[in-house]
Amino acid sequence: MDDSVLTIVRKFQESRKPIASICHGQLILAAADVVKGRKCTSYPPVKPVLIAAGAHWIEPETMATCVADGNLITGPTYEGHPKFIELFVKAVGGSVTGSDKKILFLCGDYMEDYEVMVPFQSLQALGCTVDAVCPKKIAGEKCPTAIHDFEGDQTYSEKPGHNFTLNATFDSACASSYDALVIPGGRAPEYLALDEKVLTLVKKFIDGGKPVASICHGQQILSAAGVLKGKKCTAYPAVKLNVVLGGATWLEPDPIDRCFTDGNLVTGAAWPGHPEFVSQLMALLGIKVSF
Repeated sequence: MDDSVLTIVRKFQESRKPIASICHGQLILAAADVVKGRKCTSYPPVKPVLIAAGAHWIEPETMATCVADGNLITGPTYEGHPKFIELFVKAVGGSVTGSDKKILFLCGDYMEDYEVMVPFQSLQALGCTVDAVCPKKIAGEKCPTAIHDFEGDQTYSEKPGHNFTLNATFDSACASSYDALVIPGGRAPEYLALDEKVLTLVKKFIDGGKPVASICHGQQILSAAGVLKGKKCTAYPAVKLNVVLGGATWLEPDPIDRCFTDGNLVTGAAWPGHPEFVSQLMALLGIKVSF
């Protein structure tokens, strides 16, 4: 309903610059009258508006379905982020190399929502094969997550997050089958650090010289696995004691989005550091995006 917004959208369309819109964002495209004759999708309840605006509606087979029509990219929900981002990178002239990698995510109940979902989908968008496992669970089962936010209190706040669906089974996971390991933070590392099978798996990645990327409270697992001795790393500040007692040199995360690489180890303090966290892991894996 904001004319200034609609004007901006129309100018992008008139110049044929890429426009990527997801979920209910297509309501703005319809209001700006830029979907007439264009193939597009959206969250299903937006369908009548798009059809009324003259769009060629594409029914999303799943909530991850995305559609590209010239400079216009549309998707129905966040589940489609990997394809949505892949199409957008291509639309702005990007190409990805070195993404023929297989990456394992070590998950658990009440891991941090952003810290699993954002890197997971980002690596999928790059073209990597990404598996997520959790001890005592199999492919298709879900892990509840928690959202940790920084709202001016003395520590982070905690709220319910999305349920995250596992796509592989922990008991079948073997370090030799993967090129890298990612450990999200949140509540899960508190109890995963007590699981000997988890610690053994982590040690195999480290001993094999494979990249390991761990963020926030994930370093509790690294410390328990005894793989931090002689390493330089950071973590969420409250995990500093675990890191120091594990024999690592503590690197202060100032600002909180700071991430560090030491050999095959990438560490970050919290989800605001995702851009650095993902890019540093990409560097270790030899993945490049060129424009």
